[in-house]
Amino acid sequence: MGQRLLLLVTTCLWALSCAVPHHASSRDGLLRINLNKKSLTHESLAAAKAARQHDALRLKSGDSDSDIVPLVDYLNTQYYGVIGLGTPPQNFTVIFDTGSSNLWVPSAKCYFSIACYLHPKYKSSKSSTYKADGETCKITYGSGAISGFFSNDNVLVGDLVVKNQKFIETTRETSVSFIVGKFDGILGLGYPDISVGKAPPVWLSMQEQKLLADDVFSFWLNRDSDALSGGELVFGGMDPDHYKGNHTYVPVSRKGYWQFNMGDLLIDGHSTGFCAKGCAAIVDSGTSLLAGPTAIVAQVNHAIGAEGIISTECKEVVSQYGEMILELLIAQTQPQKVCSQIGLCLFDGTHSVSNGIESVVGKENVGSDVMCTACEMAVVWIENQLRENKTKELILQYANQLCERLPSPNGESTVSCHEMSKMPNLAFTIASKTFVLTPEQYVVKLEQSGQTVCISGFMAFDIPPPRGPLWILGDVFMGAYHTVFDFGKDRIGFAESA
Repeated sequence: MGQRLLLLVTTCLWALSCAVPHHASSRDGLLRINLNKKSLTHESLAAAKAARQHDALRLKSGDSDSDIVPLVDYLNTQYYGVIGLGTPPQNFTVIFDTGSSNLWVPSAKCYFSIACYLHPKYKSSKSSTYKADGETCKITYGSGAISGFFSNDNVLVGDLVVKNQKFIETTRETSVSFIVGKFDGILGLGYPDISVGKAPPVWLSMQEQKLLADDVFSFWLNRDSDALSGGELVFGGMDPDHYKGNHTYVPVSRKGYWQFNMGDLLIDGHSTGFCAKGCAAIVDSGTSLLAGPTAIVAQVNHAIGAEGIISTECKEVVSQYGEMILELLIAQTQPQKVCSQIGLCLFDGTHSVSNGIESVVGKENVGSDVMCTACEMAVVWIENQLRENKTKELILQYANQLCERLPSPNGESTVSCHEMSKMPNLAFTIASKTFVLTPEQYVVKLEQSGQTVCISGFMAFDIPPPRGPLWILGDVFMGAYHTVFDFGKDRIGFAESA
């Protein structure tokens, strides 16, 4: 059934310097594959925008679990490793992605997609362990889709052989992302609940074939821009050299993505209010930034001096309805009913809703939908300032200022690289503990036209109840905190990265 061991696969950002893992080495019982990385660029970050908007609509609509697709596109920040398919192994560079669950690579039967001619293709006729399946499938992403059929073959990860793994041979790849991407395919690390075709994720096959010393895998992401190694993915355990102290564990609240319940986001120790009573969160290695409710992201941007767009609708709501919102909250009106009482939203019995609302910065929002969203954010901001015992004038002035700090339509907001020492610490509340991010950790530096540009590590991403509000904790958070995905006990652990 295979040797029980602790398998470590070194991963990298963006680019590989080798096509095969010929630099593998072992020490402390761990297998390491040394890869290189390339800096994140503004263009690569932009490639995730369409996918994020698309997935917001899918999450909002409550599609069946079998139809759920990865949260973001893969030209965000990507972590690569080389695997082998078949006997003898055919090498492919894949992304290790906790936001999806399928394994797919280009097929030799892919004739009509440019992407397939730019990457290696799996040839079933060359493998002695290939087993036909033939079931067709399609996965839709924000900026394109893949389609193909299922097959079964052995998968080599490091020196572990996972036998008879069900995977997708793609015969059509329509996204430009697949053409310009440095990757050949995807190795999904999510739960089987979101796997297309009910194909088991590779980690589940490892577990069933008793290949692992422990039913976990863990990520260490190296955020040192000068380091050659992008980080390490460990199957079967964790490397104690990569974290400090003990891990704080939180149970998985909903299988599919690695989802859990988190609490408030704090700015210099002060509540932002929106998630004070709890929000859902997903840990996703497939996204580089932190994506969360616009109402909170605007507060963060205000606190760190990020420049966004001036929202006319937001300022109109504050100007025309700000005092009314304030009076209703002082009168102990339930916050979720305020916007419906002043006529900007409907109320479905549990919370305010509008038709087709996604985000105040999304293109889909027009008319009353935008006004409803702006009102909901104003309620959060004003209620938060009331707790601070601020005067009416200061409260409305603050809300008006936050309107100016809404993220740009492109999602990200720029900050001054020279003002980082003046920015506050931010902290996520997880399992009643605070996980602090310093400005050096939440400000992302991009390479653009030969110059370094600093952006806020926070992007707006709005999912209404019952599935939201929702946070996506991407590589900005995972870089600061070593992350353990424990599929044996259905929990996620965080410890300070070493």
